[in-house]
Amino acid sequence: MKSLRVLIVDDVAADIESSAAMLREEGHQVLSTNDGNKCLKVAEIEQPDLILMDLVMPDVNGFQATRELGKNESTSHIPVIVVSRKDEQIDRVWAMKQGARYYLTKGFKKTDLLKALDAVLDGAGQAEAAD
Repeated sequence: MKSLRVLIVDDVAADIESSAAMLREEGHQVLSTNDGNKCLKVAEIEQPDLILMDLVMPDVNGFQATRELGKNESTSHIPVIVVSRKDEQIDRVWAMKQGARYYLTKGFKKTDLLKALDAVLDGAGQAEAAD
């Protein structure tokens, strides 16, 4: 897999760092922001290859940010992988309806993250939700 530019959106610094470390070990570049509103601006300016999106954040949550990214012509092509502690089926279904391409529950292993990246970038990740 080529080196990717990944935007991590999460309001918990430790969660950003955990995902960022996994990505950097694989040679990927990491950008981050701690809220959904900033995510919309950063995604438009930086044009990352992929976004890891938390759901529970103040102001603009991950569901809203994912939906807005999909509506914006300059960001609608960027795949979103939801990364959340919410692990109910309804959250997974709703995230996919908002435009997410894959769903990971926090506490995932690096192999789970890499599988999600592969699936989404190969186009096979549409409407997938990992356990």
